[in-house]
Amino acid sequence: MKYFFVINGKKVKQYMVVVFAAFFAASIAFVGQQQLSVFSSKEGPRAIYKGEDQGNKVSLTFDISWGDKRVTPILDVLKEKGVKNCTFFISAAWAERHPDIVERIVKDGHEVASLGYQYKSYTEWEDKQIKRDILLAQEKIKKVSGKMTSLLRPPNGNFDERVLNISEDLNHTVVHWSIDTKDWKNPGVEKIVTTATDGTKAGDIILLHASDSVKQTHKALPTIIDKLRGDGFKFVSVSEMIANTEAKSKEVN
Repeated sequence: MKYFFVINGKKVKQYMVVVFAAFFAASIAFVGQQQLSVFSSKEGPRAIYKGEDQGNKVSLTFDISWGDKRVTPILDVLKEKGVKNCTFFISAAWAERHPDIVERIVKDGHEVASLGYQYKSYTEWEDKQIKRDILLAQEKIKKVSGKMTSLLRPPNGNFDERVLNISEDLNHTVVHWSIDTKDWKNPGVEKIVTTATDGTKAGDIILLHASDSVKQTHKALPTIIDKLRGDGFKFVSVSEMIANTEAKSKEVN
């Protein structure tokens, strides 16, 4: 199995575990305007972790793979704050069990994207299993939402060059993140707010969760929204964030 590392300057011949990808992403300097920050192999597929640095746009993204107790309070906060265009990466197996919640996500003006079907790490699977899961997820999400997914966040955020190639072949763009709030650890409302807002820059893709494991996200969300708005940021979906921009790649192996 191949792991990803970002090559900065001279190529370094060592493997880095993919869970540290976000750390390395934060250290990369961006050159030019209206460019995406991506992981990619040479002349190969890409995984986007940050959008264009123009326009003071940020994306709030929520991963959901199980439960129905936390997502409704989160949707309530977003509605009360007048925030639309968040991107919900949903497990298709979860979507099948909760079509009413998926319907509300769409009705409230948010974007639905794929978190796969079974929510198991793609890097541990054979090619045919990955393909089947991506396509099955797309089919099931469309059935309950009426929307055809084109954005994919691999389960647990784990991907390698093989996963990127398969995703691209199936017309899905892999989306990582530039800010990980680690809200699933329930570190405290203040900590979640600080992580989501301190040092946030235009183009950031912020990772939050809406599964039942998160007990503090809905409490932190109002302050996150207020602080980001106070700093002049506009909330957009990931699709809007990456539309009509030129990709600038950093090579990965």
